[in-house]
Amino acid sequence: MYSNEAYLLEQLQESGLLNDHDIQQIKNGQKPGESTLEALIKTGVVSDEQVAQTVAVNAGMEYVDLNGFEPHSGLRALISLDVALKYKIAPLGTNGTALQIVIADPFDFETLDALPHVLQPELEFFCSTPSLIKTLQANLYGNEAVMGTPKAKNMDGTVTDDDAPVIRLVTNMLMEAFKNKASDIHVEPLEKDIRIRYRMDGVLVDVEHHPKRLHSAIIGRIKIMTGSMQLDEKRVPQDGRIQMAYNDKEIDMRVSIIPTNNGESVVMRVLDKSSLRLGLVDLGFLSDDQAMFERLITLPDGIILVTGPTGSGKTTTLYACLNFINRPDRKIITVEDPVEYELAGINQVMVKEDVGMTFAAALRAMLRQAPNIIMLGEIRDLETASIAIQASLTGHLVFSTLHTNDAPSAVARLADIGVKPFLIASAVRAIEAQRLVRKLCGDCKTPSSMSDRELRALGLEVSQLAEATIMGANGCNKCRQGGYRGRMSLVEIFTIDDEVRNMINQQLTTPQLRKRARELGMRTLREDGVRKVLSGLTTAEEVIEATMADAD
Repeated sequence: MYSNEAYLLEQLQESGLLNDHDIQQIKNGQKPGESTLEALIKTGVVSDEQVAQTVAVNAGMEYVDLNGFEPHSGLRALISLDVALKYKIAPLGTNGTALQIVIADPFDFETLDALPHVLQPELEFFCSTPSLIKTLQANLYGNEAVMGTPKAKNMDGTVTDDDAPVIRLVTNMLMEAFKNKASDIHVEPLEKDIRIRYRMDGVLVDVEHHPKRLHSAIIGRIKIMTGSMQLDEKRVPQDGRIQMAYNDKEIDMRVSIIPTNNGESVVMRVLDKSSLRLGLVDLGFLSDDQAMFERLITLPDGIILVTGPTGSGKTTTLYACLNFINRPDRKIITVEDPVEYELAGINQVMVKEDVGMTFAAALRAMLRQAPNIIMLGEIRDLETASIAIQASLTGHLVFSTLHTNDAPSAVARLADIGVKPFLIASAVRAIEAQRLVRKLCGDCKTPSSMSDRELRALGLEVSQLAEATIMGANGCNKCRQGGYRGRMSLVEIFTIDDEVRNMINQQLTTPQLRKRARELGMRTLREDGVRKVLSGLTTAEEVIEATMADAD
């Protein structure tokens, strides 16, 4: 009922409302689970008004007799029902810039610390009895307050007046990000204000700024939405997750908060589960590459590697592969750090290094589960690589990722971490490298041409454009006037055949492997990009920027 009951009993005794005999008598007849203070009020030794008045005096707050308080309809817009019920509070009004709140337990310091983050920084507290606050809640919010169970809310694209100002602000920020299909939301404290940026189609866009005074309230609201972050911890990084529904779609957000010189900075990565249904063609594979890759990922054993820098869509490609080969007669287990999406019919294990659940430990354990197919989020060290190779050589199909610039470089990367060349040659079946480029908006792209600089950069001749469909970015409401909508992959598929195995065993250099792979028909990332430019899917500028490291 009250956070500091022993202290309150002392104060009630000092004020003459209680004595030792009263307390001892109550304790002798006290029911299990019932506090002494509750028993005293229930038996009429003291009234709840007397207790609340004593609490108010000792907390330095003004006691409010809510029996004579007549709430007006506008009050419910100040605090949402779920916040009122969770923190056992009710709104009284406003006083200039301060929101006036009535609270039953001023010694609940966790609540007092949380409320400025949930509502707004400037609050004025008053004290009353728990029963009178419940009555006021019922008068303001109706039957839902009486039942104590607010209706579940979805992010359905609307924000009501029941939501408090900071809640409305954060909710609007999230909804706009979802509407615009942003992949990340950045809340960044600057010297004089707060900057909100969305990453859309791989590009950060400045969308709005807010006064610096709202910073702690916004960050606090986000922390509360995760349900796991500490409100009062502002010195160390924190990670969490927000789950919600928006327009009947399940949305997950991975939340990262780090302290900066101007305050805590937040990045929320939006994990849209609808992307799990993407096929290889949706990712940007042209028909010939799609057919080749589908054949490779249905092999009975071996390792399939997907390479590229952070943010190049490797995980999405792996999930598309798993969805393609997922059948009831196959057991698929993944090891991820963290598990970003939950896949139906697939066993997923999350790495927890603090308890010894490393990639290697999880991989060792999962092999005892008799899987047909294994996915490793990343091969990071020799131990993990060795177990993955052993699994592939004993009849398992293994998918994983590496951070390399191109496909042939993955061979050197495995050798660098200590894998023997003959094991690489024996286990690896194919390596796919990829980059992401923006797709032209299908509603507004227009016929265009290429500059001499672009032709030279892509190694094209003017004559090659005769039958091409060169398109340029224009801009419309569908693409937010940017000319691009969505992204697609540029892919480079390096298949390991007998000749390449011999070259790996001979420890030939990456340039030599790359040269021979191209002679055998491998298209580079830039060459795949050229095909997509000539097909009118993207622009030369996008491909040139994404494939700057392509030496050929």
